[in-house]
Amino acid sequence: MAEKAALQKRAARIRRQIRKVAGDRPRLSVHRTSKNIYVQIIDDVKGRTLAAASTLEKDLKGSLKTGADSAAAAAVGKLIAERATKAGVKEVVFDRGAYIYHGRIKALAEAAREGGLSF
Repeated sequence: MAEKAALQKRAARIRRQIRKVAGDRPRLSVHRTSKNIYVQIIDDVKGRTLAAASTLEKDLKGSLKTGADSAAAAAVGKLIAERATKAGVKEVVFDRGAYIYHGRIKALAEAAREGGLSF
């Protein structure tokens, strides 16, 4: 139980820092589980999700070996970058939540940058 509280505390601290530097940029929020990875672009001012992607989508699920590796995270990163440009979003603030910028989180971020997102 203490681990969950520590993760929530770390996530809250990171979101507090993000709010200070975000300005009017939307937030690229990442959620990771042991089997999948999910990402959303959220406009905190309006309280709306502008774009979302995950490894559970039909077009990605068939082409991936598993939803829990760096290749899957990179595919989701490219997909969210495409959807963001369709929604008119070019600059975001990266919200890694309580996760360390390493492995799947890093692969997703680098793929999103290659896809055209700036953060």
